[in-house]
Amino acid sequence: MNPIDLRASLASFEETWSPRIIGEVNELEVKLAKLEGPFVWHSHSESDELFLVVEGAFVMEFRDRSVRLEAGQMIVVPRGVEHRPVAESGCSVLLVESKGTMNTGDGEPEERSTRGVRI
Repeated sequence: MNPIDLRASLASFEETWSPRIIGEVNELEVKLAKLEGPFVWHSHSESDELFLVVEGAFVMEFRDRSVRLEAGQMIVVPRGVEHRPVAESGCSVLLVESKGTMNTGDGEPEERSTRGVRI
């Protein structure tokens, strides 16, 4: 039950698209991630996914539209909805998702695939 400094946690790693687990709430993991460039199209059949922009901005692409998010804004992607985050100039986000959720979703694992690393 100690405070978690988001800025210090973000400063502890450089890798993009590689979430870091900073806490747990019930059966959910709270993660930080740095985004840059486009990610892969994917969906999560078993889990909703919350993105809260901490620094910068990114666009959440859906097959039928795109939503731009800036620092202080959040979006919840419902389970089963195909999406792709794109951060043209870099961005830091706080994620909330079910424990063990792969960042590349339900598709075939690829080199960007991770469940998150605890910091």
